[in-house]
Amino acid sequence: MSHPSPAHLRADVADVSPKLRVDMIRRLWVPIGRDQGVRVVAAAAPDAELAAEVSRALAEPVRLTAAPRQVIVDAVLEGFAGPFAAEAVDALHDRDPERSARSVLVRGQKIAGALLILVLLGLLIAFPRQTILALLFLCSVLFLAGTAFKFVVSLRGARVDVVQRISSESLDELDDETLPRYTVLVPVFREANIVARLVDNLGALDWPADRLEILVLVEAEDDETRTAIEGAEPPANVTIVTVPPGTPQTKPRACNLGLAIATGDYLVIYDAEDVPEPDQLKKAYLAFRRGGEEVVCVQAALNYFNAQENLLTRMFTLEYSYWFDYMLPGLDLDRLPIPLGGTSNHFRVEALRELGGWDPHNVTEDADLGIRASARGQRVGIVESTTFEEANTSVPNFIRQRSRWIKGYMQTALVHARHPLQLIRAIGLRSFLGFTLLIAGTPFVFLAMLPFTLATIASVFVPVTLLEQWFPLWVLWPALMNFLIGNVLMVYLNMMGPYRRGAFNLVLWALLNPVYWLLHSIAAYKALWQLIVRPHYWEKTEHGLSDHEPIDADSVEAQQASIGER
Repeated sequence: MSHPSPAHLRADVADVSPKLRVDMIRRLWVPIGRDQGVRVVAAAAPDAELAAEVSRALAEPVRLTAAPRQVIVDAVLEGFAGPFAAEAVDALHDRDPERSARSVLVRGQKIAGALLILVLLGLLIAFPRQTILALLFLCSVLFLAGTAFKFVVSLRGARVDVVQRISSESLDELDDETLPRYTVLVPVFREANIVARLVDNLGALDWPADRLEILVLVEAEDDETRTAIEGAEPPANVTIVTVPPGTPQTKPRACNLGLAIATGDYLVIYDAEDVPEPDQLKKAYLAFRRGGEEVVCVQAALNYFNAQENLLTRMFTLEYSYWFDYMLPGLDLDRLPIPLGGTSNHFRVEALRELGGWDPHNVTEDADLGIRASARGQRVGIVESTTFEEANTSVPNFIRQRSRWIKGYMQTALVHARHPLQLIRAIGLRSFLGFTLLIAGTPFVFLAMLPFTLATIASVFVPVTLLEQWFPLWVLWPALMNFLIGNVLMVYLNMMGPYRRGAFNLVLWALLNPVYWLLHSIAAYKALWQLIVRPHYWEKTEHGLSDHEPIDADSVEAQQASIGER
């Protein structure tokens, strides 16, 4: 027997085990009361088989009544808000505290750090000049090593045969009737101005609608965004998932909730402003099939639709072009750990759950997850597909975004440095060195950029006789040469970036990369300060600020075709 579908249900789960909450939300049923000794259960698709299963689960007679999918999801999330919130935050830490960034430094790191500082202070007091010279030379060598590593890996990634091409014929051979279920997670926070566009972009994905589950993850306090999504009249396969209140209020915490309730065999994350190529899911699926079971994730490339808006967006586009078109293919070719981007990563759902999901205390949870996968002997691959985003148009917004990213790299480096010998045994010395130069080396390079720039300027304008009093030329000039060579290498890499996509008008802008890196240096010092005082603070990046008309699915397909022709 069924009754008219209500607009809102209150779950009656006081005597129901929280262990059933995931089954409820995946199978879309929830107890809502009793009627003459029978448990009344709302269900999205009530039938005799489900009634029998629910009766066994609750160990009592049940009667099903029909209710909309969204109403049931809301009721379950409201009824089990506490357990869902706790699991999203604590699951990884409870399972493997040594892999969690909840603590910035563990006891051993605190002791080692204190000893290092004491030794360094002692050397500065006893041998100030010699110690400063040694640090200057060491920092310059590390700066060059960090940039040279990216240069060498990117050159290997520039090989035409590195990326496994997925032909249109391979896509056409896929039978929609046999495709597995795919879950799309879209974490949003204060994105009311762009969610209507989001609904259109996701609607263009080439995947059977009855096998495509889209979960839009909205924070409980964000009524404006939730109202905007509802007003956009999303299709039936879009479900709004209200993330229960909790701390830290981060994107990975929301994604952990989405992972817990996902019903797909595969899963992808998109940001609110993303415009993925329509066939990206099919390409990712084929990449998984070709890569084998060891591939836990494939990363699609990211690029920007507003590349020509101003200097900052041009520099963003240059950076992303070399990173996703050359750096990541090079890392993949050499089987080195790949730090994931924050969006357009596609996962095998069960493998992601075995990894423990995302670390909600790490503000670059994506990079950390890529390293954790490598430590377990699993691979992160790349897929030849692009998602277009909105590049930051303002410097303050850029600083907020990059300081969070750099802080996350610092967190990830500290977490995985807790047991370096264990990590070396897991991934090998070569991969460990790659991890060190990339994850730990990137923040170091940015921190070194500002003082080395000042030192370079001083070497030009300060008389040599004054410089030699503290910095003998045999130390100063090699250090500055390392710095200059490192910058030249990065300028060259950024010049390479546009070639694969034919954006040749951006090439000369790469000459301004040292200025762009100075902004990174400012962000790095902010990140270092926040690592000390607010390690888990998630600094919000504002979207929807561009004056350029956002790209749509048809334009993406046209760009995809033009790149393929080249």
